[in-house]
Amino acid sequence: ASKYDGKYLIRTSDDTLSIEDVALGYKQLLEVEDAFRTLKTTLQLRPMYHRLEERIRAHVVISWLALLLVRIAELQTGETWTQIRKEMNRLHVGHFSTKDGDLFQCTEVTQKQRRTFGALGLKPPPNILDLQANS
Repeated sequence: ASKYDGKYLIRTSDDTLSIEDVALGYKQLLEVEDAFRTLKTTLQLRPMYHRLEERIRAHVVISWLALLLVRIAELQTGETWTQIRKEMNRLHVGHFSTKDGDLFQCTEVTQKQRRTFGALGLKPPPNILDLQANS
């Protein structure tokens, strides 16, 4: 078993592709699916099982867009997606209730988070997100 550890069996019906192209295609597919899985986890979406061709195509396009967003973020910041996500996951929203109303407050944005937002051309979230007074 250790002889085959880390080895993959890849099969294709397109005999015009080189071995390198097939391997690269599968590697890119894994990256696309990983990026999509990350985004689905972040958005807390439930699993989808597609049977219709248009839904399968939509799934592929969304997966491709997810990878595109990940790559743009990596290129603009010079960091890996894992590093970006780890830092941004430190941002939280607190919900504070009193007899007078509710306050939604974001944790303080760190310098590293500010640089990431800036590199991506985004504004960091404000400290106070919402204030709702009871009537």
